[in-house]
Amino acid sequence: MPLKFYNTLTRKIEEFTPIKPGEVKMYSCGPTVYNYAHIGNLRAYVFADILRKTLKYNNLKVTQIMNITDIGHLSSDADSGDDKMTKGLLREGKELNLKNMRELAEFYAEKFKEDITTLNINLPDGMYYASDYVQEDIDLIKKLEEKNFTYKTSDGIYFDTAKMPDYGVLWSGKRVHSEEDSRIAKNAEKKNPEDFALWKFNNQIGFESPFGKGFPGWHIECSAMSMKFLGEQFDIHTGGVDHISIHHTNEIAQSECATGKKPFVKFWLHNEFVDIGGAKMAKSDDNFLKLSSLKEKNFNPIAYRFWLLMANYRTKVNFNWEALEGAETALKRLFRLYMSLGEAIGNINTEYQKKFKEYISDDLDTPKALVLLWDLIKDDNISNPDKKATILDFDKVLGLGFANLKEEKIPEEILKLVAEREEARKNKDFKKSDELRDKIILLGYEIKDTPEGYKIEKI
Repeated sequence: MPLKFYNTLTRKIEEFTPIKPGEVKMYSCGPTVYNYAHIGNLRAYVFADILRKTLKYNNLKVTQIMNITDIGHLSSDADSGDDKMTKGLLREGKELNLKNMRELAEFYAEKFKEDITTLNINLPDGMYYASDYVQEDIDLIKKLEEKNFTYKTSDGIYFDTAKMPDYGVLWSGKRVHSEEDSRIAKNAEKKNPEDFALWKFNNQIGFESPFGKGFPGWHIECSAMSMKFLGEQFDIHTGGVDHISIHHTNEIAQSECATGKKPFVKFWLHNEFVDIGGAKMAKSDDNFLKLSSLKEKNFNPIAYRFWLLMANYRTKVNFNWEALEGAETALKRLFRLYMSLGEAIGNINTEYQKKFKEYISDDLDTPKALVLLWDLIKDDNISNPDKKATILDFDKVLGLGFANLKEEKIPEEILKLVAEREEARKNKDFKKSDELRDKIILLGYEIKDTPEGYKIEKI
């Protein structure tokens, strides 16, 4: 079954083959840890997790690396605005120094790891703090300097985009050299509006370097770290669509110019935004929801993962509580149906497995995969044990947690009310029986009468 993905670099769906047969090297842009991740941020990691699990489902060995940005990321992503980590320190009333910056980063990095684990996202093979690899940034900048791709201004060392003929190939396929079209903030000292900082000077707080005290640019960090762990060329780079025009475009420019090797990355894959109220979710605008916000409203966080899988990763989605409630209702029903299949686990149904592999290998078509899951559960021609085995096989990619489901212990209070209701039914006191049923429902449980007896289910 061929693997096919939408490659942002070529702007089309292409068949994927790794550079080295049987092995995939993959880099995922990680969080900037100055605050909690919001659920929009987390879509990127659900997407990367589905991708990684799909690659493994297709018998490929995957090495996934992720950065943790704890230095150098300015609020605009384009060399202007406040430093995000500085913003975090000021918000929490901490003195501006590298020690406090790292402590802040470690706190929010741990919260991020908790969030992704809660969403059944497997941790990458390596997660590395940018501040631990400043020397690698310096070495890469020096390579560019030796090849005359850099110049100095009063605020830093910049990359000269005019010296790269195909600069901007990822996002537009053409070079841009006008203030009107530029995605980069205006700076009178820059030779070209698209030129970007490799190193920003900061005499107050920063790292020593041959260029002067300061911080590496955000873009150089990802190039240096990805090449350190995956090599000068690798298979897949993931991130949100907001990274295409600036961050990932600049990664390509500096990496290919430093090494002389093209392409830097074979496949670029990007997920769309999660909007809220029709606007992009963003920490900078205080327009965001944390994963804990869902828990506070008694939602299972896996319902959010399930809701995301109901749309293709390249489709923008608009979050609202009603949609999440609908997704959770459907997920609970799936879980109940799975639990009703009994304890025995049979054999994977090869026909359903073939269809699932076909859908998930076609640019991660999770909506079709979920429809197939429902079809499997409803198929009377498949035995319950074989259904269970096949669902567990699907879940190697979907990550909904079927294997961890357990029969929930019914509270003693509910069992007592159910017993009273059964007594009322025997005595043909149907008014009391109905009243007890209503009371059970108000407590979050439902009782269903069947020819084999009653069943109690959590609503």
